[in-house]
Amino acid sequence: MSYGHFDDDAREYVITDPETPRPWINYIGRKDYVGMISNTGGGYSFYQDPRYRRLIRYRYNNAPRNVGGRGLYVRDAESGEYWSPTWQPARVDLDDYECRHGLGYTTISGTKNSVATDVTYFVPPGEDLEAWRVTVTNEGSEARSLQLFSLVEFCLWDAMDDISNYQRNYNTGEVEIEGSTIYQKTEYRERREHFAYFACSADIDGFDTQRDAFLGNYEGFDQPQVLEDGAATDSVAHGWAPIGSHQIDLDLEPGESEEIVFLLGFHENPEDEKWAEPGVVNKEYVEPTIEEYCDPESLDAAFDELDEFWTDQLSALQVETPDPETDRMVNTWNAYQNTVTMNLARSASMYETGLTRGIGFRDSLQDQLAVLHQFPDRARQRILNLAKIQLKDGGAYHQYTPLTGEGNAEIGGGFNDDPMWLVMSTAAYVKETGDTSILDEEAVFENEEGTEAPLAEHLQRAVEYVWERRGPHDLPLIGHADWNDCLNLNCFSDNPDESFQTAEHDIDEERAESVFIAGQFVYALEELAALAEQTDVLPESSDEYQQYADEMTAAVQDAGWDGSWFRRAYDHFSDPIGSSENDEGQIFVESNGMCGMAEIGFNDGKAQDAMDSVRERLATEHGIVLHQPAYTEYDERYGEITSYPPGYKENGSVFCHTNPWIMITEAKLGNGERAFDYYKRICPAAREEISETHTTEPYVYAQTIAGPDAPTTGEAKNSWLTGTAAWNYVAITQYILGVRPDHDGLVVDPSIPADWDGFEMEREFRDATYEISVENPDGVESGVASVEVDGEEIDGQTVPAFEDGETHDVRVVMG
Repeated sequence: MSYGHFDDDAREYVITDPETPRPWINYIGRKDYVGMISNTGGGYSFYQDPRYRRLIRYRYNNAPRNVGGRGLYVRDAESGEYWSPTWQPARVDLDDYECRHGLGYTTISGTKNSVATDVTYFVPPGEDLEAWRVTVTNEGSEARSLQLFSLVEFCLWDAMDDISNYQRNYNTGEVEIEGSTIYQKTEYRERREHFAYFACSADIDGFDTQRDAFLGNYEGFDQPQVLEDGAATDSVAHGWAPIGSHQIDLDLEPGESEEIVFLLGFHENPEDEKWAEPGVVNKEYVEPTIEEYCDPESLDAAFDELDEFWTDQLSALQVETPDPETDRMVNTWNAYQNTVTMNLARSASMYETGLTRGIGFRDSLQDQLAVLHQFPDRARQRILNLAKIQLKDGGAYHQYTPLTGEGNAEIGGGFNDDPMWLVMSTAAYVKETGDTSILDEEAVFENEEGTEAPLAEHLQRAVEYVWERRGPHDLPLIGHADWNDCLNLNCFSDNPDESFQTAEHDIDEERAESVFIAGQFVYALEELAALAEQTDVLPESSDEYQQYADEMTAAVQDAGWDGSWFRRAYDHFSDPIGSSENDEGQIFVESNGMCGMAEIGFNDGKAQDAMDSVRERLATEHGIVLHQPAYTEYDERYGEITSYPPGYKENGSVFCHTNPWIMITEAKLGNGERAFDYYKRICPAAREEISETHTTEPYVYAQTIAGPDAPTTGEAKNSWLTGTAAWNYVAITQYILGVRPDHDGLVVDPSIPADWDGFEMEREFRDATYEISVENPDGVESGVASVEVDGEEIDGQTVPAFEDGETHDVRVVMG
């Protein structure tokens, strides 16, 4: 069952049933001001930081779902009947409903009793506001007297404080009303730093700013007292729960329409500004902006600019393959999700509250891998920003706060895979751009002034951090955890029994080792060795970095191989994890995928054996699960991973983030059929017809899909903000379609299904455009017989980086 369909020409997903299994959302805004819009108009907005600059209140885990925050109501002034054109919050059945999620905007249309209402939500480029462009049309044969009510439920800035510190917050809410604009100025009396505003283009017939006056003392958002009565109360909030609501009365003849614009915006005063009147909002800062965007012509221009932005960004890589679902994901939705995920990491979605997580170090560095061809300058700056939260010993703060850029001291470091992601992301950036100057850029350590060092030294310290922290098998120590945050092998019982503590073991010393980090280290060091050949600013030579990689490879071959697959780790007592010796958790996907991407075991058949084991033991119809068998009871030797029921999250779900590592390995091995098969198993567009099972949006990737051990097998959770998006994009474009950047140019090395007769790709690379046509006359899965560039055959499979601003034709014949 599906709840809508793709409109590929419009680059929109069209939802035709408002009661989707979960709120299906979209994001508006791409820089400082960001909002989430659900298919029923819910969600919230913030400026820069989803915790400390939250504009709209949102209730997670609420029943009914996704109410409060934003709202629109249309009321028939004669009959008293009212509804929401977005279905929620009123939840009155509509005669017709449609939601179109587009790139940076959402349009929702709802018709009831011959009154059609359309609303488009978007953030004008470069502005710190969201516009709601509402059009109400009388489609009936008689004149209608109608009323339109808006609603914003303000959050009192710090979203954590907003839901916990009621003894203060119930006394601090303050607003100002001037004309058709409501100013939310809570805390402005004290700090006078920032305020929000909710403006309307029309002359209003009433307003409310106190939630209880609007809703009533015991009524909900589905039956507000103001809508029951048909008149705003002109309430002015003093403490309690401030809101913004406008009442606009409309008299429409048959066929007549009226457009009303609402603007929800944020303003932060200049630091050196002085105020003569404490508590009085400096409206002069925002009045010109309000006037500008209440004008439909300005909104038209802003919307056109938004459309041009996305057209330009997506044109950096476009494909035409025999598979329509691949095309729509690569050309539009996966690329779009990559951009959102780069902006927000894992901070704010319908599953991430924005209260406790900032921007993740490893998360953000992986997210960049998929957007380097679109946003090289932003990616460059993000790498340097992340280098600033690297610790002096080469480790890293696991997260940082967006508003301050400082590392999160509460979480700290100890995630021992973090350092290598800095190496991998930097190497990928240089391969895409050819810009080795980033290695000379200075960045502090731990956000501490006076500790500046070139990025090249940051990379060297990352290498030393892992190299100097190896355990009994010469494998890297896992620390608190590696990529799998829930595999905690250094967590010990407060009252350990004999099976935990013996005379020959000291439980205060961390000894657990990670085969995953070992594979990651080999992958990263070989990238660093190649990078060292491009520049002399790295502290060690290419040969020295390669020697590190070779020695770690030997350790993996010796201690990391279990006979048919790569082990996952060793615990504190040197007992293997992810081994046939274990009763549960015998084989894990992460170590097999990472060691495979590092090409460990390619020469002796181990890598292929590992992939065969993954296919036999981990692959399901819904994707590749993290491990099998799942853990059936809590085991403190392994930590949080065993706290989840079997089949969910880190305990045996399809953790989609890891699936592309297997796709990439299979593609590198030349197994195009397998690589593409795995791609389609978790491809959101390919799961659209089972939306009642999948439950999350069919246009973006989710973090997890319930595994075969779970009662809800196939159900996805944690959509949008996931490393799944970036890695799947890398897997399909760079390894299955096989067009990937390298230091000397674009490598063309497809690994595709044998029944494909070819495909086409247009890709921008270093100030040139490459129109690539791949032909597969012999029906092979991999292998390249010839490459022609502008009509001339070249040696090898690397198309030169022309950097000439021209378009070049590339013809590839597989065989």
